[in-house]
Amino acid sequence: MTNKAVLLMGPTASGKTELAISLCERFPCDIISVDSALVYRGMNIGTAKPNAEALRRAPHQLIDIRDPEESCSAGDFVRDARAAIDSSIANDRIPLLAGGTMMYFRALTQGIADLPAADEAIRRQIDREAELKGWPAMHAELARLDTVVAARLNPNDSQRIQRALEVFRISGKPLGEWQRDAVAETCDISYVKIALQIEPRKRLHDRIEQRLEQMIASGFEEEIQTLRARPGLNKDSPAMRSVGYRQFWAYLDGDYSKSEARDRTLYATRQLAKRQLTWLRSENDMFSADPLEAGVKDTISKHLAHKLC
Repeated sequence: MTNKAVLLMGPTASGKTELAISLCERFPCDIISVDSALVYRGMNIGTAKPNAEALRRAPHQLIDIRDPEESCSAGDFVRDARAAIDSSIANDRIPLLAGGTMMYFRALTQGIADLPAADEAIRRQIDREAELKGWPAMHAELARLDTVVAARLNPNDSQRIQRALEVFRISGKPLGEWQRDAVAETCDISYVKIALQIEPRKRLHDRIEQRLEQMIASGFEEEIQTLRARPGLNKDSPAMRSVGYRQFWAYLDGDYSKSEARDRTLYATRQLAKRQLTWLRSENDMFSADPLEAGVKDTISKHLAHKLC
């Protein structure tokens, strides 16, 4: 017998959390978060983490499972997600994986490469070069070495550019080749994929801006001040490279004004949404729906009722 799990994917600010909760009220689902920032404790406002009422209605797994000083790789996610999926199925329920970290979805469904272990000396060397040249220049270097990976990375995505260069310098083999050769874990899970896509794009951009304004009004700056007080946390910590946190940390360092931090965050978030949508277009067997259309919950529910039967 093949077990089934639902993948609810979409760009930032597309309403994934609200829809996932509503689906839990219609189907016996367990929500499993697929978000590289929601795993961190203390990062609530800037990640749009579900509030206490939302979590009461529908508990989410893989939220608040790490301190922000720690790292969380795609491999860590796959391990944690598989455990959560297996537990849900064992209890005769349906795993509902919802989020926007597309690399995590890809690693779960298509496998993850057995990459070389991190080398702190090489990472420090790359960071020193980036301080001198800037991350766009490091991205340009990566483009000469690994066109596949560089093409899907933002020139300022320091964490992933660093890792891709590190893998090449350790092994002499581009990360894109490692990922191409990855073998998916053999399992008996069948995935039902749903994509939330808002058209025209301006409507999504407007929602992103509105949510950013709400975050700032709700105390986003104060949240980062609290995080900055943690002795083991700094601007280069993986958690603090998340969109918004990176820009507001730099503002609090005096690198630019709060207004510029806000504008940089808005731009970075829209670029993130663009990359997420690009990932979605590359997926197969996807059921797409506009979350702002009337009756969309019924439309998606009918699709799931047919696919899960």
